[in-house]
Amino acid sequence: MKQLEIQAIHESVEAHMDQLPTWTALPNRGVRQIDPFILINHHGPTVYGKHNDGLPFGPHPHRGFETLTFILKGELQHRDSTGHVSNITEGGVQWMTAGSGIVHAEESSAHFREHGGELEVIQLWFNLPPEKKMTPPNYHGLQSNEITQIQQDGILINLVSGQIEEHRGPIESLTGHVSSSIHMEPGKHLQLTVPGGRNVLFYIVSGEAEVNGQSTATHQLIEFASTGGYIDIASVTGLTLLFCHGEPTNAPLASYGPFVMNTNEEIHQAMRDYQEGRMGVL
Repeated sequence: MKQLEIQAIHESVEAHMDQLPTWTALPNRGVRQIDPFILINHHGPTVYGKHNDGLPFGPHPHRGFETLTFILKGELQHRDSTGHVSNITEGGVQWMTAGSGIVHAEESSAHFREHGGELEVIQLWFNLPPEKKMTPPNYHGLQSNEITQIQQDGILINLVSGQIEEHRGPIESLTGHVSSSIHMEPGKHLQLTVPGGRNVLFYIVSGEAEVNGQSTATHQLIEFASTGGYIDIASVTGLTLLFCHGEPTNAPLASYGPFVMNTNEEIHQAMRDYQEGRMGVL
């Protein structure tokens, strides 16, 4: 098997929100999407003081895609118009299928707003193919002990969905995505394989590494070819990264704020459906 070719290394764009430090890795100045991956927002790390206002993500709608949120530090409270409520703490994840439409809020708990603390959250958006965009909405919140862990010497892979070697993640993705976070101590080495025809999302959360012989660092998104092959990772410092791969939708992309569809008419319909309450009320 050949080494997977690096096509580009992209720097994240600063997109701070009120008091919340934020970096957007996708889309960026060099690439709009890595189909089916359409957004990466990295919030924090930061520290909230006592009696804070919490996260600025009150009720808002979505349609046409799925989200995966990694809670790296702190906690995140989820509520949505289908009745799901959960509070996920450090190391856990939230997986939401917006599908035909959902209204949700991602907030800080009353305890966090009162006492404050560290916070670092990363949210990914996965596009859905045209035939699955109107699937019923759903939500799964997993604490850290509910995620499949693959441990090696100085390496920890948290597998959320899909399969790595003989291990399977707890989430059954609608589109067969493999999604994971990986932590490596300094001086460790790891090889990851990707089948042909699948696109890779590879984001350096923190630290420095040699990836296929090229230097990479915090807030960088590495874009690979879709030919299949292996990725060679050598950690220089302590390293945290996100590694996902999936089949491209190969479909037109029309997006407006919280809606991701295939045509402008579908976007207009989504706006009407939300305004008329067809996505539920929170």
